Amino acid sequence: MEHAPGYTEATEHARVSAVPLSHLSIEVGHFYMHDLTAGPGPIKAQFRRIAPLVRALTEIAEDDFGENPRVSTCFLIDDYFRRDTVPERILDDLLGAADECGLRIDYLAREAGCWEVPAVVRDGVVRTPAIALAEHVRGRIVQEPQVGHNGTRPPASESGWLCNGKRESGGKPGQSMHADEPYEYPEEFGRREHSIFLDVEMWNLERTRRGAETGTKWSCPYLASIWQLLRLGLLRYDGRPAVEPQPWSRDSPRHDSWWEMPSIIQLNPAAKPFAAYRSLSILPQRYVGIEYAVRVIMDHIRLDAEVVDQVVERGAREGITVPRRAAERLSHHLLPGS
Repeated sequence: MEHAPGYTEATEHARVSAVPLSHLSIEVGHFYMHDLTAGPGPIKAQFRRIAPLVRALTEIAEDDFGENPRVSTCFLIDDYFRRDTVPERILDDLLGAADECGLRIDYLAREAGCWEVPAVVRDGVVRTPAIALAEHVRGRIVQEPQVGHNGTRPPASESGWLCNGKRESGGKPGQSMHADEPYEYPEEFGRREHSIFLDVEMWNLERTRRGAETGTKWSCPYLASIWQLLRLGLLRYDGRPAVEPQPWSRDSPRHDSWWEMPSIIQLNPAAKPFAAYRSLSILPQRYVGIEYAVRVIMDHIRLDAEVVDQVVERGAREGITVPRRAAERLSHHLLPGS
């Protein structure tokens, strides 16, 4: 006897799409917007240092991934904290400097695209809707419970503050300390002999001069965490990739504002995939604190287990060991004297 097809929970879940993966994604430097508006000189000076590094790091990747590893390069534009610049001028200086220095940039991404992903429209049809990506990721933040915590401090998902351990305790508010209430110092979770404690602000509320709330202002480490998860191919929205690179060339129509541009554009038609098993960022030394904060935040983001399984299993089929912990897939090269 035939049975009518029954309802299963599987029909509730969107199919999780896979994304193409390179072996290694190399971020070829980073500038604040005021650096990019200072003309091509400082950009060229840094790119001249970075170009030979990229070539050397690509060769070193053969030790981990074998001959002819799939390596893509990317550059992140700082358009979230300052949006009053003209894309045309910035891109002309940036890409012109890269060409002159022999530095290949396969993909260019906007930091504001880690906040909100604009809709993709082709031939007047919305192919993918806009995504409030920073809010989407905020819903996945999991804070480790603190032993003895009394619950007076709001959770990270509300306060915007996240730490890698147990915060200090100085007694109850409004009361002086007593001899039988010793001060408790902060303590790092999983510490060795001593703690390295970090408390990270992921966002705060923007206010007018009169104190009225105008919206959420996301922090650089929080947006950089989303940037790293995109580079590792680990973010989905309704089962599909949260962001997909869009083709672009210097002959493409010019844009008057950054928001009119896709979150990620593919400059090199022959580029290897944007996302990769591992990411490596070449950054000035002043970013070391931000990158440590990024690792702490990433350790507290609950990723889709099916997506993680997918990437780990694909790596295994290629003979590559892919750590399940996303932060273990990051690496950095810090430029001296910068």
